[in-house]
Formats: sequence, C-alpha cells, structure tokens
Amino acid sequence: MSETLTRKPLFNEHGDLETQARRMIGGNTTNLNDFNNLKYQWVSEWYRQGMNNFWIPEEINLQQDVKDYRLLSPPERKAFDRILSFLVFLDSIQTANLPSLGAFITAPEVNLCLTIHAFQEAVHSQSYSYMLDTICSPEERNTILYQWKDDERLLSRNRFIGDLYEEFQRKQDGRSLVRSAVANYILEGIYFYSGFMFFYNLARNGKMGGSVQEIRYINRDENTHLYLFRQILLELRKERPELFTEELCEEYRQMIRTGVEEEIRWGEYVIGDDIPGLNRLMVGDYIRYLGNLRSTGLGLGLLYEGGRTEPPSMAWISQYSNANLVKTDFFEAKPSAYAKSTALTDDL
Repeated sequence: MSETLTRKPLFNEHGDLETQARRMIGGNTTNLNDFNNLKYQWVSEWYRQGMNNFWIPEEINLQQDVKDYRLLSPPERKAFDRILSFLVFLDSIQTANLPSLGAFITAPEVNLCLTIHAFQEAVHSQSYSYMLDTICSPEERNTILYQWKDDERLLSRNRFIGDLYEEFQRKQDGRSLVRSAVANYILEGIYFYSGFMFFYNLARNGKMGGSVQEIRYINRDENTHLYLFRQILLELRKERPELFTEELCEEYRQMIRTGVEEEIRWGEYVIGDDIPGLNRLMVGDYIRYLGNLRSTGLGLGLLYEGGRTEPPSMAWISQYSNANLVKTDFFEAKPSAYAKSTALTDDL
C-alpha cells in the first residue's frame, strides 16, 4: 500500500535551503524559483527549449485548408474529424491534470517545466479550435468537438487516460502518481501518433498544408513533454525505488503495452485501408516501434521483439514532422525560415 502524499504548502518558511535536499515528491520545499541552483540539471536546457518553442496558432494561414477540406475523400474527411475530436479532448484534460500533479511535485524547477507544459497544452487546444472555426461551419465544429460522446470507440480511448488521471485525484498516493505520470508518457509518446501520421500523410498528398503545420508545432511540443515526463519518472525511480519494484515495473510495462494496442486499434478504426498512402499494417508496425522506444526509454525493456527499428515504410514521418522547416509569419502570412528553436530529437 503506497503512502498518501501531502499537498505541498504554497508558503513554507521552514523549507529546506540545500539544493541536494530537494525531492521530486515528499520534499520540504520553499517553492522558491532559483535558476542558479538546480538539483535536476537537465531542467535548464528543457526550460529554455520550452520557452523557445512559443508559437501562435493564428499565425498559420488556413485559407487553402478551407478549400481542401471540402475536397477530402469521405474516408479522409471522417478520419480528419475523428482524430481532431480525439486530440482536442485529451489536450484539454492535459491542461487540467498537470496542475494537479504539480501540487505534489516538490522540486521548484520541475514545477516551472510543468507550468510551461500546461500552457502549451492550452495552446494546442486553441489551435484545434482555430482549425475547426476556420475550416468548418459552426454546426460541423460542434459535432466534431463532442463526437466522443456518441462514438463508443472514441469514448473508450479517452476513458483509459482519463480514468488513470482520476485515480490519482482520488488516491493521491505515490503509486497512483507514478501511474498518472506513465499515463502522461503514453499520451505524449504513443497515443497521438496515428493522428500525427494521418496529417503527415495528407501533406505527402498535397492536402491541408496549414493544418499539417499546426500539427508539426504540436508534435514538437509533445516531444519536449515526453522528455520531461521521462526525466521525472527516471528521477522518481532513483529517489523512490519502492515505487519501481519488479512487480510495479511490470505493471507500467503493461500500461504502455495497453496504450500501444489501443493506438493500433484506433489507427485501424480511423485510417484502416481506405486512405491512400497508409494502411493497417503500416500503422501497427510504427506504433509497436514507438512502444519499444517508450518502454526502453524508461528502462523497462522491449515490449515487441519485431519492433526494434523504425519501419522503412514510415521513414517519411520524420521529414514531415519537422516543425522547423517552415514558419508562416504572423503578420505577413508568408513562409519564412524558422530557426528560433530546434526540436528535441524523438529518440526517447
């Protein structure tokens, strides 16, 4: 039975001043944000990366997408709508869940990162709203936004992550915090990728270029979020080994495996074999490969023997996911080189 965690006080004059006394959870924090004395040295680079990733959804011109959306084939249109409904819901609960985790994280520098993370999730939700408001009629927009209420498969997908987040809300103990962090890791590193590959495939076919650029920026942010939660989990494993026993690590492995299997089923449902350039086999191979990356990134070993390397059929994803290739100027709506920031490499 994991111990119940205590929500950190906002003001604590008796908190530890020694940097090395800090803990990811259960520490005696002053909450002082001191950028010159960091226990977790990786935070410095992550924080600056997160700040440099700032972008504004409305800076991307979607006028061609308004035309392209009407020309999508029925399978493409259905996939576009379902995937957006899925993305906007989960990014919305991300925005709400991160502060609840942060209330128990007692390392001030890590909480700074979580604040940027939550802000970026809000920007993602805004970007989906901007896409829908621009491309769709108000009636279509509302149908897409709330499609998860009527689509049982979509609701089931949302419920897996949502229930894990709610578990921590109820229990607020160390084990459920780690499970919630693993759920976040799954969401950022596996759950969105059928959707991402669908948009990048549209780009390969010369469709929905503005929407694809929105997704590129979102994908870049998700890579930094993925890295953040990997580091949080690795630090917790060092500080709280009782939360990473062999039995619990197997539980976390099974969570990642479940995330992989759900993402594959979702990809088969929304993409199937009816969209030019993608099929069920490609989706399955790529998501299993990602599952192996995510599991080994946490030191949990391989999940699938056959997915050690990126499938050659999906090598094009890396090219299309590069958000730094093109940026649309906010005021002039013209493509321009974007060198302000580079994405963390997705080799986690």
